[in-house]
Amino acid sequence: MTVPAPSHPQFPSRRSNGLFASFGHAWAGLIHTVAWQRNMRIHLISGVLVGLVGSGIPLGLAEKVTLIFCVLLIFFAEILNSALEQLVDLAVQQFDEKARLTKDAAAAGVLVLAGGTVVIFAAILINYWETVRTSTDAIFRQVALGLPLAGCATVLVLPQPRPAAVDLLAFMLAMGLLALTVPTSASLVFTALTAALLVIAAAAARERRRHPQP
Repeated sequence: MTVPAPSHPQFPSRRSNGLFASFGHAWAGLIHTVAWQRNMRIHLISGVLVGLVGSGIPLGLAEKVTLIFCVLLIFFAEILNSALEQLVDLAVQQFDEKARLTKDAAAAGVLVLAGGTVVIFAAILINYWETVRTSTDAIFRQVALGLPLAGCATVLVLPQPRPAAVDLLAFMLAMGLLALTVPTSASLVFTALTAALLVIAAAAARERRRHPQP
């Protein structure tokens, strides 16, 4: 008598394949993380502030690359941390000390990166303090436009339910304020980074409306 081979559960395949579909899945993962992970939302607002500072103070190439790399590295670490938390929750259905330590260690990695970024950011500001001191007019303009812009970004990432019109107004106002900084921007790369983060924040707000969680 032939014993049938054990059957294995078939996981549902993705709806589409190919390069563009892969980008779409990656984008969906990024937006989902921003929409539902509190720490990721904090990192996004911090990235907006870094972008505003970088576009307001003339920095050297090394400093620009360092700051942008730090922002992206923290995003990467937080996304991995969120993915690991989801995987642990899926594999462990009840409290387990090793599962808790795994989550804590992953979160500690993000904390170390965030702390290091703050130190690097402070060191750059101290090194360029003379430039900061002699650029008070440009910095005042950047602060006057940047604070309400950061406020609009904060509205977009808040988890509380609200009408879509509020998010649309916050996004349009933020992009308008950012456009006003372009003529005096010290680095269009940082301005573009800020714009990209605003788009991500708006997409995350839309994700929360489309797929609300209890």
